Amino acid sequence: MPFTPQDFRSQLQLDGARPNLFEVSFVFPLVPGISNTLASQKTSIFCKAAQLPGSTINPVIQHYFGRELKFAGNRVFSEWTVTIVNDEDFIIRNAFERWSNAMNSHVGNLRNPSMISGDGGYQVDADVWQYGKAGDKIKNYKFIGMFPIDISPIELDWGANDTIEEFAVTLAYQWWESNTTERTTAQN
Repeated sequence: MPFTPQDFRSQLQLDGARPNLFEVSFVFPLVPGISNTLASQKTSIFCKAAQLPGSTINPVIQHYFGRELKFAGNRVFSEWTVTIVNDEDFIIRNAFERWSNAMNSHVGNLRNPSMISGDGGYQVDADVWQYGKAGDKIKNYKFIGMFPIDISPIELDWGANDTIEEFAVTLAYQWWESNTTERTTAQN
């Protein structure tokens, strides 16, 4: 046998990173009707699922004498999805709905002027922190220029007893940086 369980255990010296030790933080943009400070605070507490982002570089394919040659192309950044626990005050849900509506209103197909001005307007930066079992921050990803592109429905059901509502929000962003990549923005 090429290795033993003891070999694996001896290499996993810190008992492995745990997917349930994380925090998401961002500040909602200034939109009329959004209590952005309270919504941001509650999001850090009620964001129950997220992801550490992946990394994709698309290949550039060039055909040459019947062969397919691949070269490194441009990096693409997939959308990021978070799952939020919904409280009866709907503060987080309302903040996402107002943010989305300010980017493109439901009826008028218009952008709120507050979403045009300022640094990024409707775009904000966000962080996801991975914690170690001792409570220390061990990994950080910063999403640059993030905004919501999909707010999922909340399923209502007479048979859904003893549960709390949840909804997902899918966000687009320009790029991500981590504490192990070169940062072009201010470091936290």
